[in-house]
Amino acid sequence: MKILIVDDEHLARERLFSLINELDAEHIITEADHGLSALEKISTEHPDIVLLDIRMPVMDGLEVAHHLTSMKHAPAVIFTTAYQDHALQAFEAQAVDYLLKPIRKNRLEQALNRASILQRSHISEIRKNDDSLQPRTHLSATIHGQLKLVPVRDIRYLKAEQKYVVAGWPGGELLLDESLTALEEEFGGRFFRIHRNALIAHEYIESLSKNNDGTSTVTLAGVPVSLLVSRRNLGSLRVKMKSGK
Repeated sequence: MKILIVDDEHLARERLFSLINELDAEHIITEADHGLSALEKISTEHPDIVLLDIRMPVMDGLEVAHHLTSMKHAPAVIFTTAYQDHALQAFEAQAVDYLLKPIRKNRLEQALNRASILQRSHISEIRKNDDSLQPRTHLSATIHGQLKLVPVRDIRYLKAEQKYVVAGWPGGELLLDESLTALEEEFGGRFFRIHRNALIAHEYIESLSKNNDGTSTVTLAGVPVSLLVSRRNLGSLRVKMKSGK
């Protein structure tokens, strides 16, 4: 079995490595010291189980788990944490396994035996109930079997199309299996609603134009599209552009 240990503390990774070897020396164990590195290794090395610390720099464990839900063959995830706070109550309520540090060998064995793939709804519920967690730093989708990550700071717009949301950025478009409403709730400080089916990153606004038919469209830096602005949102968009915030 391939197991990836993800923790920003070297001693914590070392302890887990030792405990896993005691349980079964046949396991293939690799390590990562933050979430972004973990996603790269998961995409290339395809571990069966990920032991995932929750609070880490660069990218936290919950964001990693969220990105994994877009993978067709995601590894099973077991959270590890030193904090027995209200997030853990959400894990228990949703039957998501976790290990409280310092981790005991018998508890680790139990968790490895019943590790299961996390569901998107579980991660969303945990994130909603933990005010200490920051919005994700990246959005992701699986393209041709590979996990594609795009920094949120690079995304110009989010547009609902049928059952997907399209995230537009200078490198192209990413199809997200998420709702526009949920994305607005998570990233409300960054994206501004211009239509019932579209959000934009207001810092990238280039121009607001009125068309011959009376409708208005906005253009954004770095992407070759114009997005329709509803009459309902037009006034607040003009205020936003004027304030520059």
